[in-house]
Amino acid sequence: MSSPATARRGLRRPKTDEGPRARFSELLPYLLEHKRVLGFVVVLSVLGAAASLAQPLLVSQVIAVVESGRGVGSIVWVLVGLVVVSGLISGYQHYLLQRTGEGVVLSSRRRLVRRMLSLPISEFDTRRTGDLVSRVGSDTTLLRAVLTQGLVEAIGGSLTFVGALIAMLVIDPVLLGLTVLVVAASIVTVTLLSGRIRVASQQAQQKVGDLAASVERAISAVRTVRASNATEREVAAVERDAEGAWEMGIRVARISALVVPIAGIAMQVSFLVVLGVGGFRVASGAITIASLVAFILFLFMMIMPLGLAFGAINAVNQALGALGRIQEIVALPTESETDDPTRAAPAVETDDAVRFDDVEFAYPSAARRTEGEKLVVAELGAEAAPADDQVLRGVSFSVPRGARVALVGPSGAGKSTILALIERFYDPTAGVVRLGGVDVRALDRQELRAQIGYVEQDAPVLAGTLRQNLTLVRSDATDAECIEVLRAVNLGEVLDRDPAGLDAQVGEEGVMLSGGERQRLAIARALIAAPPILLLDESTSSLDGLNEQLLREAIDAVAEHRTLIVIAHRLSTVVDSDSIVVLDHGRVVGVGTHSELVASTPLYRDLAKHQLLV
Repeated sequence: MSSPATARRGLRRPKTDEGPRARFSELLPYLLEHKRVLGFVVVLSVLGAAASLAQPLLVSQVIAVVESGRGVGSIVWVLVGLVVVSGLISGYQHYLLQRTGEGVVLSSRRRLVRRMLSLPISEFDTRRTGDLVSRVGSDTTLLRAVLTQGLVEAIGGSLTFVGALIAMLVIDPVLLGLTVLVVAASIVTVTLLSGRIRVASQQAQQKVGDLAASVERAISAVRTVRASNATEREVAAVERDAEGAWEMGIRVARISALVVPIAGIAMQVSFLVVLGVGGFRVASGAITIASLVAFILFLFMMIMPLGLAFGAINAVNQALGALGRIQEIVALPTESETDDPTRAAPAVETDDAVRFDDVEFAYPSAARRTEGEKLVVAELGAEAAPADDQVLRGVSFSVPRGARVALVGPSGAGKSTILALIERFYDPTAGVVRLGGVDVRALDRQELRAQIGYVEQDAPVLAGTLRQNLTLVRSDATDAECIEVLRAVNLGEVLDRDPAGLDAQVGEEGVMLSGGERQRLAIARALIAAPPILLLDESTSSLDGLNEQLLREAIDAVAEHRTLIVIAHRLSTVVDSDSIVVLDHGRVVGVGTHSELVASTPLYRDLAKHQLLV
């Protein structure tokens, strides 16, 4: 049976033209986390708007004074002071907005990562790692643009816009009427385009997620790709996704290109209209030259905030597209939120550490696909998936406290699934899994997993150091304890060959270690916590005879007075178990000791014969 992790990498989710769409109200909580700073920025915007609005009035007074032949006196110095104050306010406001924008990105990443790492395992079975990484990196970054590209500045600019509008109305209503017609046309155009920007931005971010997933897939399997002479095919696949992201980026740029120049065009047309009509009205004596100059300055002050508003609309629509992808994950229920303790069966008195009572289970179809099926799905789409089928069918067995029980059987029999159910990565579709007589669905997941040490089939090792791998499960482990457990699993050579000792790097996915060393490190990680129950899935499959014997001795030492459940294909490693459970096609076909099963269970007898144990 292929593991869910393998299924996750090989499966492409069905594509949709539009991703999840977010509303502006969903963006507000991210902004309101910084409401004090944003409130101060708004106050600065008001002060900046007041300083800006005062400047055309002072310029008008300077012109009037010069026309009358009097000295300008202190008016010029006041004007210079207002210009300097406006510049200082603008610079400090820009810094606060940049800092707050980074704060919004940080808080969104924290929220997303916390939710993402708390999702049920089944969610990771059907989602691509690269796409999830893209949501944390690329999508959250777009939220910064909401602040840094003009949203709050547009709020302050609206005050300048209204103030300029009032001043222009006082100076000359006729010129204002002509200006408003031009501005209104530009606003209508931007409004019509904003919805298209949001949709295009969503699709662009989805394409970026597809690209990240393709790159992650190729890099994580780069050795297999090279060995298969498939480099060019993988490059072509990544390039196709890169081209898809490029095409959607061009589409966003094309629509944005229609929005960006609108403010400039409105400015130029308004200026030409005001200059032409205003010049005629000055000649006719309707207004003075000073009034026309002031009107033109107010016109610039009115159009500039309009440009900020258009930029803000563009930025907000792109951010909402990205926020939709973020909210899709944030809205998913976590493991604990999917729990329903009312489904748990009543506790029973028992001496068993673990007990399965008539358990049935079926993986979601994506997690059950074989490699061949996954290739078909990648080519034809999700509708090509086979129907769900049962992995476990009426499984019942018990593991007494302190006993050593082995699970054996052919590949796909359901052995790894049994350990996944004990860990509550999934819940059974029928029947009961009990820990100490208590239905595991009635236990808090952290409390449950604190009692269990689990070594997975593919022995994952985290990028980082030896110490970081060991302290993952026990953060308070001392260096002495770490060294002791490493030597116990015969990893003393790894410690000795690197001067860094416990700080020796293991590389991405433990690439700097051999397969056997990775497996032993994963086992050491489980052993250092010394939990009452140990689950070992093919824990010695990558070891040679000497290291297998040394590891068995280490496990024997730590397993004393503890419950041990072991999956093994090599029966030589489990023949001395207290009990062996034989599985075939999701059913228990035999339970007993090695000698009992050789006599009573044909499947086990065949396995033993093939391994020369009979």
